[in-house]
Amino acid sequence: MEFLELRNFLDRKVEQYNTPDFIANDPVCIPHLFQQKQDIEISAFFAAVLAWGQRKTIINKCKELLNRMDNAPYDFVLNHTDGELKRLLHFKHRTFNDTDLLYFVSFFKMHYSNFDTFEQAFIPLNGAFSIEDALNHFRSYFFSLEDFPHRTRKHISSPMQKSTCKRLNMFLRWMVRKDDHGVDFGLWNKIQPKDLVCPCDVHVDRVGRLLGLITRKQTDWLTAVELTTQLKQFDELDPVKYDFALFGLGVEKVL
Repeated sequence: MEFLELRNFLDRKVEQYNTPDFIANDPVCIPHLFQQKQDIEISAFFAAVLAWGQRKTIINKCKELLNRMDNAPYDFVLNHTDGELKRLLHFKHRTFNDTDLLYFVSFFKMHYSNFDTFEQAFIPLNGAFSIEDALNHFRSYFFSLEDFPHRTRKHISSPMQKSTCKRLNMFLRWMVRKDDHGVDFGLWNKIQPKDLVCPCDVHVDRVGRLLGLITRKQTDWLTAVELTTQLKQFDELDPVKYDFALFGLGVEKVL
């Protein structure tokens, strides 16, 4: 397609998929169960981290996890007793297990004892930053507790590892993007929509290549950056809105 034809096509698909109808069958439905900012942040982070496999299974496992936390994740991570922690034992989703989960809870308790928003976890201390800086900083900060399990490191990616960081970029999209369509939350203000990097899962990657938006042979961090750079030609201030279009086209096998 020519530039204008492709932009118009993708804009129509964004309008088609970026609607409340998208929520029910996507992991983003999990944070939509909550009203309090911190509950939304914590549940969204778990939903993003656990987002591998069939979406129905992901949603069910997230609901199981939150039920173990009395469906009050912010209160649970701050005020749990040792006895209440035992409810988390034997939780498992693919390679994520209770060892990982207990560390996540310890990290959240440490963080929310010092800050009232999870956004601060992505903000480096040295001033101006890119999303690449934010993600690299976040992984270092996340594993700053002395007793972190080595096995848990595989669940938090970073550009430094050349990962696409699909799940973290999806989480950031949920937290940062602001529009009136009701899917993303737009809770955070220090990170701007124009700075986000497009989540590059198998559907987005495949459709992006078919549309000529990705030329890089492998799929890694630079692939996600290349895709986002191309999408900025269509909307410089909100390139990641096209995640809806690319993902929707891929899932429904329109392309």
